[in-house]
Amino acid sequence: VDVPKIPDSRGDSDGSRRGSLCDRHCATINNVQGDLGDLGCHLHRPRVPPATSTLCCCQQHSEEVCESCVVKTTLTAENAVEANKLSNNYKFGFKKWKSHVTARPWEDRSEIVKELYSDLNVIRGSGGSTLTCGNVLYLLLFGWWLSLLYVLVAAVMFVTIVGAPYGRLCWDLARYFLWPFGKVIQKVEVPKSHQVCEAGAGESSALLGGPTPRRWRPQCWAGTGYWQRAGAVAWLCLGYPVLALAHGLVCVTAWLLIVLIPVAKLSARSTSRVLLLPPERVLIRRLRMTEVPLEGEVILCCYRATNPYYYKYAVDGINVFAVNLLPLVLVTLVLGYVDSHNHLTGSAVKFTLALLSIMPLSYYIGMAIASISAQSNFAVGAVVNATFGSITELTFYITALIKGSREGNRCYAEVVKSALTGTLVGCVLFVPGLCMVIGGIRHQEQRFNSRSAGVSSALLFLSVGGVFAPTLFSKVYGKLVCGECHNVTQNPLGHYLCHNCHFDLMENNGTLYYSHVQPLVYTVSLLLPAAYLIGLVFTLKTHSHIYDIHISDCHMPGHHHSAVVHWSRWRALVILLLSTLCMSACADLATEHISPILTNSTISQYFIGITVLAMVPELPEIVNGIQFALQNNLSLSIEIGNCIAVQVCMLQIPILVLFTIFYPTNFTLVFSDLHVYASMFSVVLMNYIFMDGKCDYFQGTVLVMVYFILLAVYFFAPSPSGC
Repeated sequence: VDVPKIPDSRGDSDGSRRGSLCDRHCATINNVQGDLGDLGCHLHRPRVPPATSTLCCCQQHSEEVCESCVVKTTLTAENAVEANKLSNNYKFGFKKWKSHVTARPWEDRSEIVKELYSDLNVIRGSGGSTLTCGNVLYLLLFGWWLSLLYVLVAAVMFVTIVGAPYGRLCWDLARYFLWPFGKVIQKVEVPKSHQVCEAGAGESSALLGGPTPRRWRPQCWAGTGYWQRAGAVAWLCLGYPVLALAHGLVCVTAWLLIVLIPVAKLSARSTSRVLLLPPERVLIRRLRMTEVPLEGEVILCCYRATNPYYYKYAVDGINVFAVNLLPLVLVTLVLGYVDSHNHLTGSAVKFTLALLSIMPLSYYIGMAIASISAQSNFAVGAVVNATFGSITELTFYITALIKGSREGNRCYAEVVKSALTGTLVGCVLFVPGLCMVIGGIRHQEQRFNSRSAGVSSALLFLSVGGVFAPTLFSKVYGKLVCGECHNVTQNPLGHYLCHNCHFDLMENNGTLYYSHVQPLVYTVSLLLPAAYLIGLVFTLKTHSHIYDIHISDCHMPGHHHSAVVHWSRWRALVILLLSTLCMSACADLATEHISPILTNSTISQYFIGITVLAMVPELPEIVNGIQFALQNNLSLSIEIGNCIAVQVCMLQIPILVLFTIFYPTNFTLVFSDLHVYASMFSVVLMNYIFMDGKCDYFQGTVLVMVYFILLAVYFFAPSPSGC
């Protein structure tokens, strides 16, 4: 599609030359563009209608060739629902969830993804060698004992006499499950001639013209209905339950290991199909290149026990990792509330389980928010994002403050401050730094939209200055109080060595705090959300050209389809409420069992707050950022960290201050010097790295190393006062 020519002050000829070079460069990249299912960061020429725009991928363009492309970021969506999700989630500065809210058309998926969803019933012409590491792993983990179990069940069925046909089936299945690769199980129709025992032992099969399968022939003696029913009863009472239980164990274990999901499908299909068929209708054979398959339904045909791409597998739009972690939430809740006196496990185990349970719940909350926003108008999307966008962290912080207030322990408030600072520092340094390092390994230099990053950086400067303004105010006007002082020179006018010093804001019945510091805290808590709203107006209305989101259907013909949503609005709302309720319960268990860790641990409470409590809930976002960086889409990776940091300062902290008005706690917006210096230095360093709009793995290494240096400082720092 021709792009309207952009006037150039240096002359039409120069502009035409640049435009044609850029168009050819962009067209070449578009021809090799890969999967559009993932969000892409595309750069294109300014302000053309979305229907006729030519897109350029974020590759290493020469500034001389494609300078006009580097103007703004275009996020590509597959359909209207996905575009609405991006519009209501991305521009709000809330967390990015890579999962789609709509089902992608089957024809648009790659062959690798299609293979993940196959039912293991397709015979391929050449499956290659079956002797692979994954198949050997199956033999060591499942094959040998599963085969032995079938041999034992076969012996039991032979003893019953009436179950002899099922015994022969189990004997054949024992050899099959020892090494099922390159073999096929088919459901065949029994010829009438064999059913009435008119065929002899050497008679040929009418299907293939070859020898008759030997499992058809034994039915000559058991052709009566009585013997068939007796054999089936013996099988369902003695054989099938044991094998179904064994296959269920294999299925669950293989599913949890993810890469062995083909083994889980193999076991599930065997239990539900193979073992419930009459023995004479099951045929097991080894595939050979020269053989023609039987004219029957293929039930099982497996070539590989493992597939490393199953991390992409999704169940009803939910990633397999989130599905596998969901039972962990149930175990945590049952163990936490049933074993309240720690008879089965200790506080450390329950705290760890509660913290790990936050990760899948965060995923479900994010998916529900994205689904509701994608199917709603702008106002509903804004309300849902504003209400539930930070529910994961706020739930934990509020429950910790409530517990600290009830026990009169200031340590919980200090831990919350450490977690807030840890989230800020980690999302400013560690998340973008790690994405730069991993993305820089694949791409020598990565570019990103410096204008959008500049908006987030300006908001970070403003928010950090506002959050720490009460702290700086207290340092200037507060009275320094020390717990213990010693005269070093034995002279009353000499030098004193003091310990445990802090600025006292409660002098003269708290006049300084209640008359000066607290009004400043309330003022800052009102100004920060107002600044955030101004930032939304900037990105949504007045300068929306920084982010250009439209439906792109120029790359693949399959995009003209009606969007099929995974979760309806009501279903997403129910999941959102249930996940929030479970999140509150897990946060309550975490705060309930963190007290022994804080009191008995030799590690500083600062370190526990800025590492475990701050970064574990953000693990899904770190994984998303790494995936975007590997796709050479560093803009989204950077925005993930920046947006979380902006949330901490401009939304989460003001909400905590508002909560303390209605429920008095020990939380005050006065941080330690270490928190102030670490946060300000991190924001300054990040802004310096992001100035030129390009980066490499060395700059990412600098950010990661600075983050680990700050972790070392917190690790060796003494515990805060009151802990």
